[in-house]
Amino acid sequence: MRSMSDTLARLAALRGTLRTQPTQGNSDLVALDAFGTNPGALGGYTYLPSKRGKNMALVVVLHGCTQTAAGYDSGSGWSRLAEDYGFALLFPEQQRANNPNLCFNWFNPEDIRRDYGEVSSIRQMIAKVVAEHGIDGRRVFVTGLSAGGAMAAAMLATYPEFFAGGAIIAGLPYASAATIPEAFDRMRGQGGPTGKELELRLRNASKHKGPWPTLSLWQGTADRTVAASNANAIIEQWRHVHGVGASPARIEDIGQHQRQVWTDPHGSEVIELYTIAGMGHGTPLDVGTGYGASGPFMLDVGISSTVEIARSWGLVPSFEKRRDARPSATQPENTPDPFGAGSDRGGIQKVIEDALRSAGLLR
Repeated sequence: MRSMSDTLARLAALRGTLRTQPTQGNSDLVALDAFGTNPGALGGYTYLPSKRGKNMALVVVLHGCTQTAAGYDSGSGWSRLAEDYGFALLFPEQQRANNPNLCFNWFNPEDIRRDYGEVSSIRQMIAKVVAEHGIDGRRVFVTGLSAGGAMAAAMLATYPEFFAGGAIIAGLPYASAATIPEAFDRMRGQGGPTGKELELRLRNASKHKGPWPTLSLWQGTADRTVAASNANAIIEQWRHVHGVGASPARIEDIGQHQRQVWTDPHGSEVIELYTIAGMGHGTPLDVGTGYGASGPFMLDVGISSTVEIARSWGLVPSFEKRRDARPSATQPENTPDPFGAGSDRGGIQKVIEDALRSAGLLR
């Protein structure tokens, strides 16, 4: 166990590294007033698109350490995407009284226990937004960066029946740490529960017996804050509840990056892992899409996690499927290529996209 002096030194270093994160953001976010007992003492904001249909989807977005809801929204581009495609957003926000670095307390057992602490506050926020804004309760999703990613993992574990899917960016497995020193060790990929122990902690977090949320993971190969081994640990924690094996069913190269996909016995994609080549700690962006802005921990790497996550959840129309993905050289043998020889899907898709672009309906 690390000494208190070492822990304090690490906290000071982390604060110094992160304090440059900008806090300005989208002024269109609206503060969420009374939403329950709020045992975690969190704040929250919403964004509703100007053109609202019935049964909108809801995305819960969790910021990283030292960030604010508005600052993370400004960098990630979520509200602009929501405006264009007509879904709602909820931004829970940590308060300095709870954590001086504005980190969600993903390592505190009382904040990640069902119906207690911060996870309960976020659940109460979701209930209020769903009830008041005509949200489709079958299309509620959660995503987050770093500490926000770890808290997204906690939400998926403690309330799996309320989420259709989750996306964890540079996050950590649920209940992998119970103290600040342990949290630093896990971030560095040191120690931690075995895969079997992680699976049991996931199963014991709720009494859930139904289908589990899908999982999208994003990790940079040059991340020196949260070790890449954490993404593998999350897969190990979740793959058994989805009934998938250790090896992916499909591997794709996306430029210099890679996407691995695990499919359940019915052939549905239930877990995906994006490995972003050369990326440090932060949210992957492609500012050329018009969504998001580069800055500290907002990294323009030529692929937008915001857009791709929304696409995987069906929030961006299927005709905008990415076209530059191709089977990896390490593609498992005997795995059919859905865009390979004998398939006309790519050609049909191109015709549709060209027509939409000509009509000014597609970027």
